[in-house]
Amino acid sequence: MTTLAERLGYPADARLLIINCDDLGSSHAANVGVYEAMRRGLATSATLMVPCPWARQAAKEYLGEDVGVHLTLNAEYDLYRWGPITTAPSLLDGDGGFPRTITDVWDHADLDEVRRELRAQIERAILWGFDVSHLDSHMGTLQLRPEFFDVYLELAVDFQLPLRMAGRSAEQYVGFPFRSLAAEEGVVFPDHFVLVTNGVGSRRSIEKAIFDLRPGVTEVYVHPAADTPELRAFAPDWAGRVDDHHFVTHDAGLKALVDRAGVELIGFRPLRDLMRAGG
Repeated sequence: MTTLAERLGYPADARLLIINCDDLGSSHAANVGVYEAMRRGLATSATLMVPCPWARQAAKEYLGEDVGVHLTLNAEYDLYRWGPITTAPSLLDGDGGFPRTITDVWDHADLDEVRRELRAQIERAILWGFDVSHLDSHMGTLQLRPEFFDVYLELAVDFQLPLRMAGRSAEQYVGFPFRSLAAEEGVVFPDHFVLVTNGVGSRRSIEKAIFDLRPGVTEVYVHPAADTPELRAFAPDWAGRVDDHHFVTHDAGLKALVDRAGVELIGFRPLRDLMRAGG
């Protein structure tokens, strides 16, 4: 069976790595950190949180980088709120924004409103000028329940975009074969995904992943942000975000590790082009 690496034009044993920057648009600090990580560092792609207050500024600063849409149904911070861009009462938590937790979304969201909201997020990113390269799900909300995954998969098929996908081992945990379902629909996605246990602060996870990297395409993710008073004021995990920025943008050790391991860095666009070519 032809591997994803071979379908992308690489040898079957090639080790290909996507370093994705989550949360573009979530704050000015994130916009600075993400674009610096992509333009000066080793990050190869990013995903935009369209409903967030700084998403429009991220669009203004966009120079054609590999950017997807971070489909958003949660606003996790206590004091920093954002909400749907469509009329969607079931997606509000009564406190001025999306629910803070995944469970709250699952318990109260109307799936028709979910579908309409997420489609609008993708369409708005395209309207703003982004050459959208892929889709993923903020906090994993769309990936862990079958009825929400159905919407995730539907959007990937409709817009012909690859997906972030949890590893095969997660199928036992969530209880349905999401990778097989996506493959049957012709959706392209990386072979492997590295989960950061604490959510933010990816240095150790990425270093270990590169050392142990398997053949095929692996996605890792970071949350780079500049160290600013804004970031410190709203994000309890600000230190991990600042460290991600330094690690991917300025740390020579990461480049040395990538070179020594013989890893090829790629973005999501080759996967998107393969999917749209019927590959």
